[in-house]
Amino acid sequence: MGRRSSGIDVESVRLIGSEVCNALRLGIQVGIVVGGGNIWRGRIAEESGMDRATADYSGMLATVINALALQNTLEGLGADVRTLSAIAIQAVAEPYIRRRAIRHMEKGRIVVFAAGTGNPYMTTDTAAALRAIEVDADTLLMSKNKVDGIYDSDPNEHPGAARYSSISYMNALNLRLGVMDSTALTLCMDNNLPIVVFDIFDPGSLGRILTGEPIGTLVNASGER
Repeated sequence: MGRRSSGIDVESVRLIGSEVCNALRLGIQVGIVVGGGNIWRGRIAEESGMDRATADYSGMLATVINALALQNTLEGLGADVRTLSAIAIQAVAEPYIRRRAIRHMEKGRIVVFAAGTGNPYMTTDTAAALRAIEVDADTLLMSKNKVDGIYDSDPNEHPGAARYSSISYMNALNLRLGVMDSTALTLCMDNNLPIVVFDIFDPGSLGRILTGEPIGTLVNASGER
């Protein structure tokens, strides 16, 4: 969304694409789960009277739009990309099949996971955790809007908020820090999947995380770096 009030900001997508392509040169395998809040927010629609399931399905379609925009940008930067959707939209994306996703990544392709989990009442946070576990990812890297880690309060509202260098799953849950929804966080905890919360709009941050620099906030079982 960038500085826009809604929709897709081309420069923001290009910046994300550049960060991902630079990371790909390190020889890693990349899967990306996209949200859709810049186009549609199911919670707001529900509060306005829309059926929750209908609102969530609409949000899934919004993630497909974002996935296609990201795919187009990544391909323009020279990457080989496949978009896999959890809901069938055969004209624009492949259906999500776990083994197919893994094979694409083994071949050096970036996989963009669209349409969340394909189920209402599930956030894209949960989709990110689920897909990471399904493809046996080493780490879940989570970029949140205008936040470079996990804080003890919202840094956009409280300038004096302190950022955690690392924190345990249980503390993140008990303190209700809003790093991700509790279902997603519990899923990561149960499967011992480390999470790094960072700001992808900080140039080079993605690559620095992958080369071992202590960027953002690490969430794991011990709560230590």
